[in-house]
Amino acid sequence: MARRGALLRTALPALVAAAALGLTACGGGSGGGGGGGDVTSLRVLDYYNNEPDKSVYAKKLDECGQQAGVTIEREVVPGDSLIAKVLQQASSRTLPDVLMLDNPDLQQIAQTGALAPISDFGLSADGFQEGVRNASTFEGQVYGLQPVTNSIGLFYNVDMLNQAGITPPKTWDELKAAAAALTQGQRYGIAFSAVADYEGAWQFLPFMWTNGGDETNIASPETAEALQLWVDLVNSGSASRSVLNWKQADVKDQFAAGNAAMMVNGPWQFPALDKVDGLHYEVVPIPVPQAGESVVAPLGGETWTIPQTGDKARQAKAAEVVACLNTDDNQIALATERTTVPTKTALRDRFVADVPRMAAFTDIVQTARARTGKLGPEWPAAATRIYTAVQTAITGGAPPLQALQQAQNG
Repeated sequence: MARRGALLRTALPALVAAAALGLTACGGGSGGGGGGGDVTSLRVLDYYNNEPDKSVYAKKLDECGQQAGVTIEREVVPGDSLIAKVLQQASSRTLPDVLMLDNPDLQQIAQTGALAPISDFGLSADGFQEGVRNASTFEGQVYGLQPVTNSIGLFYNVDMLNQAGITPPKTWDELKAAAAALTQGQRYGIAFSAVADYEGAWQFLPFMWTNGGDETNIASPETAEALQLWVDLVNSGSASRSVLNWKQADVKDQFAAGNAAMMVNGPWQFPALDKVDGLHYEVVPIPVPQAGESVVAPLGGETWTIPQTGDKARQAKAAEVVACLNTDDNQIALATERTTVPTKTALRDRFVADVPRMAAFTDIVQTARARTGKLGPEWPAAATRIYTAVQTAITGGAPPLQALQQAQNG
């Protein structure tokens, strides 16, 4: 997630219901009957339609297809149209053999009956980071394997902080002080995304979760305190009021242009930032309320699933491809090429040794958790409440706790 912005989750409840009814009416399959004969090709659907991801996965899928003895027929769609397409395919029984999903969407798709548990094919998520495994779990069954993950951290301009004699902040108090000191002229001390969509909610979660806030009821003093931090940063002038409209790509652009000394963002921004002449930056975990605490950030990334196509032979081959994408070597390769983090915990040291610039994000991932971990398919509604409250508070529509109460009560 995270790099792609909001998917069509506002339409999901109705689409999920329609897909579930379609699967029930059609006996839960999608084409093909019981299988038989040799499987020579597999249909794959994903949303990696931009480079370098498109080419990285084209190569990896072809390699895994060759190992399984099949040709990959891949369909790539824009991220904001994938879920609608999947749910339409579920209801019309035309699902692909291998389906990639943004991890917070898996539980809603599994709820329709469109996915097969990976245990049906002898696969397991043992050894995967707990939050990643939880994101692919619905009602006790694991429905996908996620080879890599990502999260968000605090990027800082090394030269700007050095010139100001400031060390990267570790606590909220240090963050406020550093952001204030680094704000000069047209330059803000910090930039983040408080946009009214799932990117805004995603960026707020590390502050909310680390302070003890809970998405099951956002109208709490802990979440209000985290939201007050963001309000204070904007009202003091340390952050631009434009954070209300900035998506994560916009935040990156502000940081790259020197208009922000620090920013909250993810490792998918590395390639663009590396092209900026004279920009020296590093990444640390997002500051925590009190010294010594560990940040609790959200886990991003995509999981690979095996739809219920009704063809056992094709499903078995699809499972081979999903397993191949998640071998140790392929997790390392994908993480390296895509500036992400492998999801098997045993690979952490090997990966950081190979790609030291990912050390901060690798650490962040160890304590990160799935957005759907507590609410499951109800997470999108909670995300909407979160970003609605953030917008209300920053615009001055209501104090943080009142804004959260209004959003929670809807």
